[in-house]
Amino acid sequence: MRPGIDSKHLRTCPLCEAMCGLEIHVEGGPEDARVTGIRGNPDDVWSRGHLCPKGVSLGAVHHDPDRIRRPLIKVDGAWQEVSWDRAFRRCTELLAPVIERYGIGAVTAYTGNPLAHSFSLARYAGVLMGMSGMPVTYSPGTVDQWPKNLSSHLMYGLWWNFPVPDIERTDLLIIMGANPAASQGSLLAAPNVMGLIDGIRRRGKVIVIDPVRTQTAAHADEWLPIVPGTDAALLLAVVHTLFAEDLINPGPHVDGVDTLRRVATEWPPERVSAVTGIDGHTIRRLARELAGTERSVVYGRIGLCNQEFGSLASWLVDVVNILTGHFDTPGGAMFPRPAAWSITTQPLPGLEGGRPEFGRWHTRVRGAKEVLGQAPVSCMAEEIATPGEGQLKALITVAGNPVLSTPGGDKLDEVLPTLEAMISIDLWINETTRHADVILPGLSPLEQPHHDDLILLFAIRSIANYSAPVFDPGERPHEWEILIRLTGLCTGTPAEDVDVAAIDDGFFDYLAFTRGLDGAELRKHYAAAGMGGGPERILDLTLRTGPFGDQYGTNPGGLTLDLLKANPNGIDFGPMVPQLPDILDTPDKKIQIAPQYLLDDLPRLAARLQRPAEPLVLVSRRHLRSNNSWLHNVPALMKGRDRCTLLIHPDDAARCGVTDDDVVTVKSAAGEIKVPVEITDAVMPGVVSLPHGWGHGKPGTRMSVANVSPGANTNALSPPTFVDEPSGNGALNGIPVTVVPDQARFEAAQPVSLS
Repeated sequence: MRPGIDSKHLRTCPLCEAMCGLEIHVEGGPEDARVTGIRGNPDDVWSRGHLCPKGVSLGAVHHDPDRIRRPLIKVDGAWQEVSWDRAFRRCTELLAPVIERYGIGAVTAYTGNPLAHSFSLARYAGVLMGMSGMPVTYSPGTVDQWPKNLSSHLMYGLWWNFPVPDIERTDLLIIMGANPAASQGSLLAAPNVMGLIDGIRRRGKVIVIDPVRTQTAAHADEWLPIVPGTDAALLLAVVHTLFAEDLINPGPHVDGVDTLRRVATEWPPERVSAVTGIDGHTIRRLARELAGTERSVVYGRIGLCNQEFGSLASWLVDVVNILTGHFDTPGGAMFPRPAAWSITTQPLPGLEGGRPEFGRWHTRVRGAKEVLGQAPVSCMAEEIATPGEGQLKALITVAGNPVLSTPGGDKLDEVLPTLEAMISIDLWINETTRHADVILPGLSPLEQPHHDDLILLFAIRSIANYSAPVFDPGERPHEWEILIRLTGLCTGTPAEDVDVAAIDDGFFDYLAFTRGLDGAELRKHYAAAGMGGGPERILDLTLRTGPFGDQYGTNPGGLTLDLLKANPNGIDFGPMVPQLPDILDTPDKKIQIAPQYLLDDLPRLAARLQRPAEPLVLVSRRHLRSNNSWLHNVPALMKGRDRCTLLIHPDDAARCGVTDDDVVTVKSAAGEIKVPVEITDAVMPGVVSLPHGWGHGKPGTRMSVANVSPGANTNALSPPTFVDEPSGNGALNGIPVTVVPDQARFEAAQPVSLS
């Protein structure tokens, strides 16, 4: 089917882990084609017609008049559209002198969350990160999920393979710090996740442990409010009970059970009940229900990761699943088996086998240690602002908006103008890219093919689903070509002169080598078949050498890209299957259930039990109609009441002297913001909640819809040094705050006019 022609196009939504199959209806010819409707594809083998409001917005994203379609360079403070050749020359003019004067160590990059869903970026971001020579780069990983990467690395030797809950087949699901009703699943890819959760209720039980009674909790049988940041203490008490009552069944592939038994003796439920807010009887009941239900599982997500004990909490979720015998078995926590392997899973040099050799380098200003090749993203602002040897002088951002999405983003906003060079690959002039010297626009999601790479690592079924582009981007370069040019520029070749094909071939040859194949010979095969370079060639490689692939002819009839294209509704290879011990990459092929690196953090948790309770702490929240900051420019998703409100319990509201729709000043050690109040018993006393990803309306942005309802940037309240110490992940939940009423009463928000 030709892109941009009046017709129906089948497509996998690239916005989140749900991977909904879509029917996109287009009217018009190649020059004036427009999306006229989007609905769920009932024949999609994965989602069977399910979709959410975000998926329906893809047409609006593509047609957004604010979206950048031609390169922009800044001249005397004003943006000018230029040719691609001129834009690449400007990149060279800016970046080459910085590298010559200060060295490549003065250059860094920030890569945003859309990388996980982009056909080009997911497969080629590693070229920029790994071949440019930049010693330190930053990502939202140290805000989002680095504790999961850390615990999986230490326990299984797999830093990007996470066990996920088999929610299709479980009978008891305990959800901690996750709200799939809003996220549609996070580090958990499942079709119609809330439909599956409702199915668990019909045959069993769902319990949500969270400071907020989320929409997910509203679907549950039981909501247990917990004091933010104390999840690890609760889980240790569950582990104590499992040992004390002889309820463990860890299986044969586990090492360190006796060590864990000794540690758990010090964490009885009575020790943690006052701090967590959950009584000892309930904690014991949770342990007994988990152990006594044939198919049960605990699922913990972002609320567990981005807190001050994120690594301990993430580790202990897996510990409970392992000890109760609900690991690597249907209905428990299992390792997915993606049809195509992800480039992201390549082992980190020097850290093979789960070795805890972190701190191989430290950041210049704060001295923050490296963990799995990353330092806290909150370090970036101080590394730009602080003079001296190694000061950051240039930044490349790739599909990211760290001003709104990282701790202390307001401080980053202040220092970005001091850079000598800033280049952004992005679709919009947002709160971050407004500071750039050059913006190189990528393609819209509908202008490029799609096959999920990283997300299939979290999928409860082994599926494959290729989508062709809906619209033809013409001769515009794809993101993978842009990344290669910037990589070449970082290594000494002018961006406009980089031999893109040569670097692409070298990258392909490396990937083939990791599978024991001769890349040069394979390239001859592709050339003979008429396939050039780029991400489709890599996709074919990863499909063919995956668990269902044809292995380049040694498994006739196996999966290839051509076979996938011939099945536009996708191919389903079935549910997760047991994979222990083969999947493990630890030296002895056993799960390391008690890594010493994590045990060493228990004294810090013990000290937390002695700390007086804070009067108010802040937690973050998500919304179904939002996706971090970048879908706030879609009119249909922004209709209705203001969603950037401070949720506060009635008791706390009375104590603070505020009423519904008052404007209040929320203060933390890091800063302060003004937001309207929403009083509700959906948050536990002592907790207030703000959504993530707001703070629009800054001068110089070109986000006409988002700027109508700017909201407030909750990350201005996040102390940059408030982190989970083992992983360096930012602690965005459990921040002590005060709430002070403003003089002026906030008028109740009316539906926003977007006409």
